[in-house]
Amino acid sequence: MKNPLDSTALDAALEAVHRAGVPGLFAEVRDGDQVWRGAAGVADVTTGRPVTADMKHRVGSITKTFTAAAVLRQVECGQIGLDTPIGHYLPILVPGERGDTITVRMLINHTSGLAEYLPYAYPSFKAYPDLASTSPQSMDDHRFTRFDPTELIEMGVTAPAFGPPGGAPGLYSNTNYLLLAQLLEEVSGTTAERYITRNVIERAGLRDTEFPTGPYVEGPHSRLYEAWFGMLDPPRDYSVFDMSYAGPSASLISTVADLNRFFGMLLAGEIVSPSSLAQMQHTVPVISQERKTIDYGLGLYPMEGPGQGTFWGHGGSVWGGGALAMTRADGKRQMAVAVNLQRWNRFDSSGKPQPHPVDDALATLYRVAMHG
Repeated sequence: MKNPLDSTALDAALEAVHRAGVPGLFAEVRDGDQVWRGAAGVADVTTGRPVTADMKHRVGSITKTFTAAAVLRQVECGQIGLDTPIGHYLPILVPGERGDTITVRMLINHTSGLAEYLPYAYPSFKAYPDLASTSPQSMDDHRFTRFDPTELIEMGVTAPAFGPPGGAPGLYSNTNYLLLAQLLEEVSGTTAERYITRNVIERAGLRDTEFPTGPYVEGPHSRLYEAWFGMLDPPRDYSVFDMSYAGPSASLISTVADLNRFFGMLLAGEIVSPSSLAQMQHTVPVISQERKTIDYGLGLYPMEGPGQGTFWGHGGSVWGGGALAMTRADGKRQMAVAVNLQRWNRFDSSGKPQPHPVDDALATLYRVAMHG
């Protein structure tokens, strides 16, 4: 049964996340032809400038869905084989036996076994993923660093493997998606960013979605406050940051309206074919960066709700900013949320993140937004 949008409940849920500790957040929820947009809190804690629902935002790993869709469009054109070894296309970047056994599909669904490169690119992150033992110092050191993607890939490929190619569970690793970007460049003859822009972003008619060309977000946007598990107190603004450390893995800038439009079209089979969409929705167990096992498809993952069907989408995080976009399988109900604070949980004496009121407030917002 259709859930009408309850603007009063949505406004209250949004405000509760702000009161729980997030400086500012904004969202768009759709149910059929009904649209609700809301914002709560501030975009700048110093000036008190408010957030608005039309602001641009760094959406982090939601970029992966765009990149996966671009690869699948090349699969449909016959330029890429989903189960072809990556060494067939990029023998220098992934040489030897792993290049012969890691397939394109394994890169998209994170079952390649390749390690995450971030601990090697950011020296203070050497203990990653033991986040309690890491330091945020490298974020300041590399705020304006321009990384070479092939060097980042080499860090991930030469690091100790998480496991054998195709092994379960897989490991969520940005190395996989930097390789997919190089694959797109190899077969298309243009940069991955240009290919994704022309064949995914423009195909979806998105007017406020783009890859950054430098460390700044162009247009109205919020500052992004990173707490790094209480080590940055007060949280520090990282809205100015060179996103070359992530590239087509997590660097996209978008709006909540554009995210809903994109995922709505994707789930309707208007970005990739219905058969490709079915491939995207075939999931395998993957260990996320939060060390939780999730079901992950080809750039998509599901969220189940109380009797209202399965939602598909992706979340994302950058230094100081986070986003989540979810669309019900029938495309009728959609939610996109952006927040300007990240890693608000502090660690206990054993190194485990402690519960925080923001967690419960966000869970309530997601429930109200997706299920009414």
